[in-house]
Amino acid sequence: MINFNEPIVTGKEIDNIKSAINLKKISGDGVFTKKCSSWFEKKFNVKKVLFTTSCTHALEMSALLCDIKPGDEVIAPSYTFVSTVNAFVLRGAKIVFVDIRPDTMNIDEDIIEKAITEKTKVILPVHYAGVSCDMDKIMKIAKKYNLYVVEDAAQGMMSKYNNMYLGTIGNLGCYSFHETKNYSMGEGGLLLINDERFIERAEIIREKGTDRSKFFRGEVDKYSWVDIGSSYLPSEINVAYLYPQLEIVDKINFDRVNSWKCYYKNLKELEKQSLIELPFVPDECEINGHIFYIKVKDIQERDRLINYLKINGVLTVFHYIPLHSSKIGKKYGRFYGEDNYTTKESERILRLPMYYGLKEKEIIYITSKITEFFAKKNGEK
Repeated sequence: MINFNEPIVTGKEIDNIKSAINLKKISGDGVFTKKCSSWFEKKFNVKKVLFTTSCTHALEMSALLCDIKPGDEVIAPSYTFVSTVNAFVLRGAKIVFVDIRPDTMNIDEDIIEKAITEKTKVILPVHYAGVSCDMDKIMKIAKKYNLYVVEDAAQGMMSKYNNMYLGTIGNLGCYSFHETKNYSMGEGGLLLINDERFIERAEIIREKGTDRSKFFRGEVDKYSWVDIGSSYLPSEINVAYLYPQLEIVDKINFDRVNSWKCYYKNLKELEKQSLIELPFVPDECEINGHIFYIKVKDIQERDRLINYLKINGVLTVFHYIPLHSSKIGKKYGRFYGEDNYTTKESERILRLPMYYGLKEKEIIYITSKITEFFAKKNGEK
């Protein structure tokens, strides 16, 4: 059986975890967290990064930093994971869902400005599959209307837009290190702070609303409760698991992008026959090989293909059910304009196995079974 995902293991994780235990500092912000934080700040040229227990919590911190209050509006795509908008709903925001582009599955940047009202406070782009939204256009709109931009780059580590790493372009960026992501610590996330105004308060929010970080740096003689916040620090053990991956970050990225290209090459003929659609990557975007998907005719054909591949030892999945069509999405959000693509495209998409170490022969097998499926389907007509 070819699994849909396999968590990354470099071989150094156990030694690192033992080191963290021997250092007698496993609760958070220890040696490995400092090493990883420094790595990210240098690699991505970010003013400040803060590790969190999940990307969800990085987004929740973003909502707090943007001072979201009841009645504020946040513009976001409906085609995303619930964490993207949940973080803002928890602060009382109304989500204004906008249709996606069918080529990238990202928010349609041309609709954003039309959806802005006097209550709008944040634009929340999601870089689906590690392919960037048109950030130049989004940042221009945000500047015009004095709005914050929070990048949900959960899938985007190592992807670029005009040679800038995703998550480093908006006011704030959020990464995920869930076991399904390119780089993993089991559960974990990262808040990238590109706006210096947020740094001091972000540290306070992350430390339960206390100025504890200042105390540890010797800037205050005692720490106290100075703001609202929560417990967002990940265990040092989790971050120790992540660190070896950063040491071979380019190797991992090369492996995944090569797998992506192998899929594309072996499925191109089916696209030429108009049997499937392959992912589109704009010229200004550099991918990280996070997801490889195909689009089929409709939801019925997708279900049949999923079953066919499963019978042949390949596990595949579809992705999000559009949030605006959910019970809670209707309660806390509204859809601006027409749903021309969000629902239709979400029902066509099929994600293929993708992980570090996926072998070329396995990709060839998977693509041969997809080709076989369509050959049999056409033969039945």
